[in-house]
Amino acid sequence: MKWKVLVSAPYMQPEIERFRPVFAEHGIEVVLPPVTERLSEDELLRWIGDIDGVIAGDDRFTEKVLQAAPRLKVLSKWGTGIDSFDLDACRRRNVAVRNTPNAFSEPVADSVLAYILSFARRTPWMDREMKQGHWVKISGTSLCECTLGVIGVGNVGKAVARRAAAFGMRILGNDPVQVPQEFLEQHRVTMVSWEELLRQSDFVTINCDLNPTSRHLMNDAAFDLMKQQAVLVNTARGPIVDEAALVRALQQGKIAGAGLDVFETEPLPPESPLRHMAQALLAPHNSNSSKAAWERVHENSIRNLLEVLKESES
Repeated sequence: MKWKVLVSAPYMQPEIERFRPVFAEHGIEVVLPPVTERLSEDELLRWIGDIDGVIAGDDRFTEKVLQAAPRLKVLSKWGTGIDSFDLDACRRRNVAVRNTPNAFSEPVADSVLAYILSFARRTPWMDREMKQGHWVKISGTSLCECTLGVIGVGNVGKAVARRAAAFGMRILGNDPVQVPQEFLEQHRVTMVSWEELLRQSDFVTINCDLNPTSRHLMNDAAFDLMKQQAVLVNTARGPIVDEAALVRALQQGKIAGAGLDVFETEPLPPESPLRHMAQALLAPHNSNSSKAAWERVHENSIRNLLEVLKESES
């Protein structure tokens, strides 16, 4: 075989047999390490020494890992987010980084609205009462009565805003990057400061990237600004939220609830207080779930990998 490729993306591993003919056609030996959610630095160090390319999940490609990979030419990310890669070290070592922009905007936006509707209409809580033999009418609210704050009005944030506008929500946005005026007018989005968004919103959805400026963006000070009846939704990256501060905010009644698909530590530890909070709706980092979207990402991840490997031959 000409190339040796590590496939660590957990969503792709179960489908790898379908793609083996493509890899074989291009002289690629596929290596499949055991992985649940992502590979740590230590785990990668055990596999990376003779690898030419990786189809990666949210694996921790640190400078130490890259130094241990003299043959590595490309990190092809299965998906969009590349915050787990040391991009400066990749540039220094001429390791190409590829991804699939806008890969999961639609299913993630659907998940955001699912959380919002669940809290607004109180469906999960009424279901629990009914199954316990109780006939309890829990007060809900209509989305057209609510203000939604969208932190990060990029591809996912725009998809959320389009859905929220259809429900008649008042929409506030915050983003350091200028959002096209045409989009704002079409979907009735008002851009405001981060502080003003937190003060006014009944629902706050996080749809920004994880970077040094957004890590622990949602901390004690942020929760102090929010309404007591407000709900936080995070389908972006766990470390954007200071989880200990969120637990305190929920325990102290500073905010009313949280819908979380992502966490600071994944899988979420069994001892996490969030697991025992009725006002928290939790999911296992699965808001990207979509057969059609996954198939597009499978194919594009392979395409990105092959392009770089072929370029390296010339």
